[in-house]
Amino acid sequence: MKKIVTIIVGLVLLGVAFWFGVVYSNNRNHKQIPTVAMVTDGGGVEDGSFNAATWKGLVEWGKEHHVAKGPDGYTYAQSLSDADFFPNMDRLVKKGYKTIIATGYRLTDAIKKASQKYPDTNFVMIDTVVKRPNVASVQFRDNEAAFLAGVAAAKTSKSKQVGFIGGTDSPVMAVFYKGFVQGVHTVDPNIRINKKYVGTFSQPRIGQSLAAAMYDNGVDVIYTVAGGSGEGAFTAAKAVRKNLGRTVWVIGVDQDQSELGEYDGGNVTLASTIKRVDVAVKDMANKAMTKKFPGGKTTYYDLSDRGVDIVNTSLPKSTWKLIQSYKQQIIAGQIKVAGRQS
Repeated sequence: MKKIVTIIVGLVLLGVAFWFGVVYSNNRNHKQIPTVAMVTDGGGVEDGSFNAATWKGLVEWGKEHHVAKGPDGYTYAQSLSDADFFPNMDRLVKKGYKTIIATGYRLTDAIKKASQKYPDTNFVMIDTVVKRPNVASVQFRDNEAAFLAGVAAAKTSKSKQVGFIGGTDSPVMAVFYKGFVQGVHTVDPNIRINKKYVGTFSQPRIGQSLAAAMYDNGVDVIYTVAGGSGEGAFTAAKAVRKNLGRTVWVIGVDQDQSELGEYDGGNVTLASTIKRVDVAVKDMANKAMTKKFPGGKTTYYDLSDRGVDIVNTSLPKSTWKLIQSYKQQIIAGQIKVAGRQS
């Protein structure tokens, strides 16, 4: 009888020890997953562009590490204006998020202020450089992808007039524009380039108006680098095709924007330059998790690691083959693209 009791007690103690071991292991693993949050730059996480790509990366990171949206995993804060940037960061840090991702150069001042106030929090600055020991800066050589967009536009244009619509007149937009111009003029130096800025990334109606005016003036291919505002260019292109019967095109940005170009008569999307913000976000979140966060450093992503690229929607095989040739020349260093070399 005593032997049976001893066995039962032993099994109970073993079970308790196992239970505590599981709890300890789970708690330990939980602590190894730092919470991450992003602050949008004015567009929402469904803007089909920059913010959407950032959020996609964060969601994928969560799935890979079995963490969910919420205080124990990841989240985002929507910014309606520039005045929301710092308050959103401040609120997220106070809620316990360990890594804060700022989506775009417009958040530069806010991240400088927040990183100084919270020196023990990791901050990720996408698309510009902030020199703080707890800020990891992420840069993309967008000029390289924009060069390829310029080649696509030049090879496609029949009117010898192409357009560029940027979100704001800023250093980041200049990187895109310089690469685009170089690509266009590498193919045909006589092509005219019409440049306009929306002034914001969240006004598709203004983007539509600017694009419509360009098409009216003879432009037949527009490269839009304007976030949500750029969606208006697709609307304008569809209207020109349906109402005037002219063949006009849009080159999208940040993500494959083929869907934005679809209509019952076809697709106005020629191609899209993509910026793998999602890859950068996962990379930074993983480094924070493994205590290898590159605070104080700048990480560059380019054509060579597919941090930037171009995807085809409607380009003919001959043009796509030419683009791939230029791409390899850029990767090999045979072509130096203006705009960003550091």
